[in-house]
Amino acid sequence: MPVKTTVFGYPKIGPQRELKKALEFYWNGKISQVELMEASENLILNNAKTIAKHGIDIIPSNEFSFYDFILDLSVMFNVIPERFREIENPLERYFAIARGTVDAPASEMTKWFNTNYHYIVPEIESNTEFEFIENKPLKEYELLKSSLNFKTKLVITGPFTYLYCAKVKNTEYFLDKIAFVYESLLDELEKNGVEEVQIDEPAMVLDLDKNIVNSIIDCYRKITANLSRMKIYVQTYYESLSAYEKLVYELPVSGIGFDFLEGIENLENISKFGFPKDKALIAGVVSGRDPWRTDFKEILKLIGTLTKFTEKIILSNSCPLIHLPVTIKNETFPKELSKILSFANERLEELTILKTVINEGKEPPVQDLSMKFVHPDVSEKVSQINQKALHRKPEFAERYKKQMEILKLPLFPTTTIGSFPQTTELRKARADYKAGRISLEEYENFINNEIKKAIEIQEKIGLDVLVHGEFERTDMVEFFAEKLQGFAITKNGWVQSYGSRCVRPPIIYGDVWRDKPLTLKETLYAQTLTKKPVKGILTGPVTILQWSYPRKDISKKEIAYQIALALNEEVMELEKAGIKIIQIDEPAFREGMPLKKAKVNQYFDWAIKSFRIVTHEVKPETQIHTHMCYSDFNDIIEKIYEMDADVISIEASRSKGEILKAFEKFRYDRGIGIGAYDIHSPRVPQVEEMIEIVERSIKLIDISLFWINPDCGLKTRGWKETIASLSNMVKVAKIIRREA
Repeated sequence: MPVKTTVFGYPKIGPQRELKKALEFYWNGKISQVELMEASENLILNNAKTIAKHGIDIIPSNEFSFYDFILDLSVMFNVIPERFREIENPLERYFAIARGTVDAPASEMTKWFNTNYHYIVPEIESNTEFEFIENKPLKEYELLKSSLNFKTKLVITGPFTYLYCAKVKNTEYFLDKIAFVYESLLDELEKNGVEEVQIDEPAMVLDLDKNIVNSIIDCYRKITANLSRMKIYVQTYYESLSAYEKLVYELPVSGIGFDFLEGIENLENISKFGFPKDKALIAGVVSGRDPWRTDFKEILKLIGTLTKFTEKIILSNSCPLIHLPVTIKNETFPKELSKILSFANERLEELTILKTVINEGKEPPVQDLSMKFVHPDVSEKVSQINQKALHRKPEFAERYKKQMEILKLPLFPTTTIGSFPQTTELRKARADYKAGRISLEEYENFINNEIKKAIEIQEKIGLDVLVHGEFERTDMVEFFAEKLQGFAITKNGWVQSYGSRCVRPPIIYGDVWRDKPLTLKETLYAQTLTKKPVKGILTGPVTILQWSYPRKDISKKEIAYQIALALNEEVMELEKAGIKIIQIDEPAFREGMPLKKAKVNQYFDWAIKSFRIVTHEVKPETQIHTHMCYSDFNDIIEKIYEMDADVISIEASRSKGEILKAFEKFRYDRGIGIGAYDIHSPRVPQVEEMIEIVERSIKLIDISLFWINPDCGLKTRGWKETIASLSNMVKVAKIIRREA
């Protein structure tokens, strides 16, 4: 039986970030809703044409989203927070849930499993009643059918994964409640001629107990009960399917998809338990997460093994292609690097090559995938790392007392996370410098003027610990990747993080080392402008690793240690130059955690150690901060504690202070700033709502250790709202000090 190919999760932002531009034009009133809809339809059609042009047999639909696919489901199923229901325009209401309004805070945003993609958390209460009110998937299906004559495979996130994303406690109860809306959706799709539906269930790779597994199977029996012709495929990814034997054999579906690259146990389970003859196996054999070219010989060997268990094989990507840029063809890498790289469009080509080789009995193309980008001193330094030398002395309480005496800070010190608004003028100056329209001297003078303005604004607002604003940084990871050796930077390698927010993940292709200062110049200049302390700010080793594409020839642990050693050199120079507070941001600390519990401790061993490599040599008087945001940190607070930072700032506003539950169980006796307001929304927070967060927090945290700050950097905000928000935040600190 000849194999076919399919894909899912193709990048929806467009090759030139068309989605980002359209969204921001719409939000700024530069285009109408009709024009935004036209832009979205063009993207949908062009993406489908691209996939078809590359020879993919089964083309997906319902993969476009204005913000994220979980929010799309919430709107479809009427899971709309009460505070937004009065907004009559459906699109405006949709964006209000994601971004907030003047009067209503946005819904919580968090990370999609162990990736840097974000989604809007559904607000499901015990009395929530699901209602099927809109069939968005059918609209896109019919658009592609009428415009291109494509009969597509419709893709939708499954009920179990949706409820997992909503963080509901009684999953079994809600699976029963939500089944009927999925049943209604699938029934309507079948009546309108849809023949194939892929239901994404990455949450099925988590550690599942017996009751949950039985509830999942019951839910699928209900949602497929009335179907007669439609084929349903369940797609899993990011790890190996849990409860393999029961789910594979008892789920009432036509096929199941596996990630054979990150879920290596999937092959072991198929070898041990076999695979049902009545189901198709969707084999995820080209990566959706890393940019390294597929090794055809290795993958053909894997496919050959799979054919021993089933003839019904459909080749696919291992996980959504949203984690990759659109194409490598717009890049200018050295030949020795280009030959081993592959982005989303190249993954389509690889699938077609694999299909052709298998179906026509051809030899695979000759490949040279060798990676030989090493620096002899780096691996030697990594091998010399001594576990015992990574503990700071003296213990925290003594260090912190000494630090606060030197810094002369008030109770409830105020600060920001690091970045300030990146204006149109700033982006233009950066573009002009890169294009050669202005000199390095002119560009640096512009940056210094921005730093000076930022310091003046912070002093006027009354903040206690200042930052230089990070105006020289395009992105908190890309900036360091540009200055460290061993990284490659793309020109057009954009990947969506959330909404219109896109990043360009650097590529770690060789050993990492530091050959020049990274942050010293701007930080020291800012400190000359004020008598208040200015924080030196670096991105931590785990986050640089997690938000880059790591090389494959050595372990993530070794890469993290290499980055940590380079950052340690920078920290020591900052300290030597007189910087008294140094912040090492680790927002991806939780994100890097494996999805399987059995692998968690091994990860935290090297993740914690990486942070300590950066900081362990500083003097007791130097205060070390770290920052984390938009992940669920409650269950790892003890691991965060082991990082031994003097102060941590952590998100709490969008999650309604959920992190505070962790402090009810674990006594966190180090400096901490609970994010007092959400920076990802354009609304200015009121004093009263920030006071509520602070007052809830200080019931659980020693007031002498408590800091007040926003929940994240301010790069994406405008100056007007930033000044108003920070001014209110300083008012909060003054009120709380009077009451303390």
